[in-house]
Amino acid sequence: VLPFARFPGVDTILGPEMRSTGEVMGWDRSFARAFLKAQLGAGTILPTEGRVFLSIKDADKTPAMADTARTLIDLGFEIVATRGSAAFLTENGIACEVVNKVYEGRPNIVDMLKDGGIHLVINTTEGTQSVEDSREIRSVALYDKLPYFTTAAGAHAAAQAMQARLEGDLDVLPLQG
Repeated sequence: VLPFARFPGVDTILGPEMRSTGEVMGWDRSFARAFLKAQLGAGTILPTEGRVFLSIKDADKTPAMADTARTLIDLGFEIVATRGSAAFLTENGIACEVVNKVYEGRPNIVDMLKDGGIHLVINTTEGTQSVEDSREIRSVALYDKLPYFTTAAGAHAAAQAMQARLEGDLDVLPLQG
């Protein structure tokens, strides 16, 4: 887990300055609760309500990603997605609101982020242009200390952690015994 909240202005794409800064570990009886603890230790507060932005690369438009989105809906979140991601979600029976990408005009996802209308960002990208296009999204999300996940595995872990939070308070567990 990387503590992006401690590095204002640093892009969340893993460059040389971020490759050796991981510093927390979560320990619990389940991966989901351990992941939740690790996020908290890194200064990332996973939301309990609100809106989730989803922009998913084609390779991640899988049944597992649809399940992640369903988990978020079941937790009471609303989903906002780019057109291609919204089409994927709709095909899988998941309701969402469509938002413009930055280059598609206004209002767009950055406007929505700046207005406080998004509480969690899931943005998987591929290719140089796509990564560059998402730079402003990453910058605003980091500035506002919004949880931001760039992989399908990270998105799934976050959704599972938010669901595990419903199991009750987090306990301190010994590493041994």
